[in-house]
Formats: sequence, C-alpha cells, structure tokens
Amino acid sequence: MTEKLINLMEIINDFMWTYFLIGLIIVVGLYFTISTKFVQFIYIKEMFRLIAEKPIKDTKGQQKGVSAFQAFTISAASRVGTGTIAGVAIAIALGGPGSVLWMWIVALFGGASSFAESALAQVYKVRDRKGVFRGGPAYYMEKGLGQKWMGVLFAIVISITYGFAFNSVQTNTIAQSLAIYNIDTKIVGIALLVLTIFVIFGGVTKIVKITQWLVPIMALIYLLIVLVIMIINFDKIPGLISQIFKSAFGLEQVAGGTIGLATSILLGVKRGMFTNEAGLGSTPNAAATADSTHPAKQGFIQTLGVYFDTCLVCTATAFLILLYPGIEYGNGKLQGIQLTQVALTSQIGSIGTIFLIVAIFLFGYSSVVGNYYYGETNIQYLIPKKWAVNVYRVFCCIFVYLGSVADLNIVWGAADITMGIMALLNLIAIVGLSSVVYVVLKDYVKQKKLGKDPVFYLDNLPIKLNNVDCWKNKPKENK
Repeated sequence: MTEKLINLMEIINDFMWTYFLIGLIIVVGLYFTISTKFVQFIYIKEMFRLIAEKPIKDTKGQQKGVSAFQAFTISAASRVGTGTIAGVAIAIALGGPGSVLWMWIVALFGGASSFAESALAQVYKVRDRKGVFRGGPAYYMEKGLGQKWMGVLFAIVISITYGFAFNSVQTNTIAQSLAIYNIDTKIVGIALLVLTIFVIFGGVTKIVKITQWLVPIMALIYLLIVLVIMIINFDKIPGLISQIFKSAFGLEQVAGGTIGLATSILLGVKRGMFTNEAGLGSTPNAAATADSTHPAKQGFIQTLGVYFDTCLVCTATAFLILLYPGIEYGNGKLQGIQLTQVALTSQIGSIGTIFLIVAIFLFGYSSVVGNYYYGETNIQYLIPKKWAVNVYRVFCCIFVYLGSVADLNIVWGAADITMGIMALLNLIAIVGLSSVVYVVLKDYVKQKKLGKDPVFYLDNLPIKLNNVDCWKNKPKENK
C-alpha cells in the first residue's frame, strides 16, 4: 500500500512540475524582475535598513501590532526549516551538485515575485476581531482580483499544505535525525505533539516571541560552524563551485551515479521553492501582519528573507554535503537529514551529530510554529470563528504526530503536490495584480527621492484601488 501511494505521488509530481510549474515559476520571476527594473537587486541596501526600522508605537508609547522585524522572523521560521538542511541534502543526493545552481536561480529571480506578493498582502490586509492584521493571497485574490472562489480554494490548499503536509515534513526530519540513536519515532512524535499543543494554543503572541529569538540564533550558529569548515577546506571550494555549474548544465556526470539534467533542474527548483517560498504564497501571510507605513516595505523585507534562506543557509548546507567524500548520487542509501549528519560528522567528529540533532529540532520546531500561523490565518479567512481555529489546531497536532512516524517519501511527496497547487494559484494572482505592484513601488521610490519616509495614501496613486480596508486617503491638513 505504501509503495503504491509513493508511486502515485511520483506520477502526479512529475507531471505537475515537469510540464508547467518549473517554467511558470521562472517566467513569472523574470517578468517581475524586468517589469520592476530589478527590484530584488537594486534595493538591497534599503532592505537592510528597513529590517532594523523601529516599530510603530501608539500615543501611549506601546508597540502597535507586529513590527517589521517580527514579521520577518515569522516568515523566516517557516523558510529556515528542515528544508534548508534535509531538503538540500535530498536534492543533491538525487539530483546531483547541479541542483544547487537551480536553487540559486529560483531565489534570485523569485526575489521579485516575493516582493510582489508581500506588497500585495499589505495592500489588501484586514483587521480581525482582535484588531490584529491578517492577509495573504486569499485576501488579495478576493479583494484585488474579485475572485472569491480562488481565494477560498487557495485558503483551503495552504491550510492543508502548511498545517498538515509541511509540518509532517518538519517533524519527520526531527524524528529521522534521532534514528541514529535508535529512538522510537513514536516517542519523538508524542514529545513533539505535547510541545505543539503548548505553543499553538497560546496564540499569536507566543508564536512571535518564540520565532523572534529562535530563528536568528539557530541560523547564525549553524552558519558559523559551516563557515569554519569552509575556511578549513578553502582550497576545495573553487572545485565545488565548478562542479555545481558543470553538473547543472549536464556538462559533467557526477561520480557514483548518473544524474539526468532534467532531474537536476526538477529537484533544484522544487527544493528551492520549498525552502525560500518565493512566489509560493506563504510569506504574504506573515508580511500582512506587520504594522507598516507603506506596503512596499514588507515587499523589500520579505525579499531579503529569500536571500537569507537560500544564499546563506541552503548554500552552507550544500557546500557541507559536497565536501563529504562518501556521498552517493542517484539512489544512495543516505538521503535527507542523515546525509547531512554524516557530512558534518566527517568534518568535526561525533559532536557534529549531536549538534545537528539540536539544530534540526530548533529549525524544524520553529517551522512548525510558523507553518501553523499561516494555516490559522487562512482558516480565519474561511471561517472567522474561534471554534474553527480550535478544530484546525487539533488536526495540526494530529499531523505533527503522524509526520513523525510516516515514510519520508510520503511526507515529501505530499508536500510537493500541495505546494505545487499553491504556487500555481498564487503566481496567476500576482501576475493579474501586477499593475498594483508597479504603482506601489513607484509611489515608494518617488517619496524616497524626495527624502521622505514613505507613507501610503490611496489618493496618491494614479489608479483607484477598491476593497482596501486598512489604507486611507491623505488627511486634508496634509494635502
């Protein structure tokens, strides 16, 4: 039964990703890159400035809503998860070194798509019954495109993808990392279940507090260790980079197995999309929570998150694995987190295995928290009732356990299928709303050139935006 299910998932995945999704992801990324005049490259300095921008405060000096940095860490908690450690290892093991280049390509051009979707999320965000900002693709599909059916479909798919499929991947990887010590996956699943119940029933405030501190610390420690390893092996780095480029274009067959060019591209794009989420439609849910003076600000900040994930964390993992001399490409026994564990242990000894277990728990668990928040936002869109959120929380907890004990190929296969459907819907939507993206960016740039801290007013725009709840016209005294 398990083998038949895996085969069915492979057929569906190959069809979706090979015949239209890969091309669509790259074409949309190029479209926004050119039409916004390379927004993801020329405003990098502005991205770093905005990430440190002070949160907006009310008249009493209290922080209003979620700050730009907190929104960034919520999205980073989902991005910088087990995909950056286990997902990269799977891509390289099955797709060869060339898959790394395709991850980079997805990130570089996907940065423009990320700007578009996050800016749109800010434009069409709403306040819920508690006064908290919420938004995302479901909201701009309904309010911006006028396609409520599309928003409902997306909300259903993302709730399943993040609350169930992606969280299963995270907890499966945590359980697999402990398999080296023969710890029963059922025990791991129960422990993760208890922790998840504690966190998600605590509400969004706890989610923000946890992710704000966990993500930067765990990522920096991991990057520092890999950086030291790369310095020690500095003489090998040029050869690895050459191997990545040659393998990416089929110019060199890797040792230990024959990897087809199509497989390299397929695995690189899928794992790249899984980790950096550019254009996927997930990070807009976090971007919408920020209390910002201009929608473009979250567009810039979330684009920086794409680079942080892929160009730093994923690249560090890739170099670590490629330095391991015992890697087998194609159908090797070691894949996923266990390959990364062996690669790290070969460099720093047995302490590497212990460190990676701790790291993968922090990466994976923070992703469970971030993923749940995306699902909750969309459940609120579908059924804005407390009972609906509580039911969703229960099912999320169930899948945290099921993911821990399930077959690796099943959880990754399910994640790829639901992720593909999400990407398809979202990419169509942001292209349909591209005119809104352009006027938002132009308004921001115009105000910056005048030396202002950009503030978004609807009547400053050359087009009329309908169904916008949280942005107003310029006050009369400022006109």
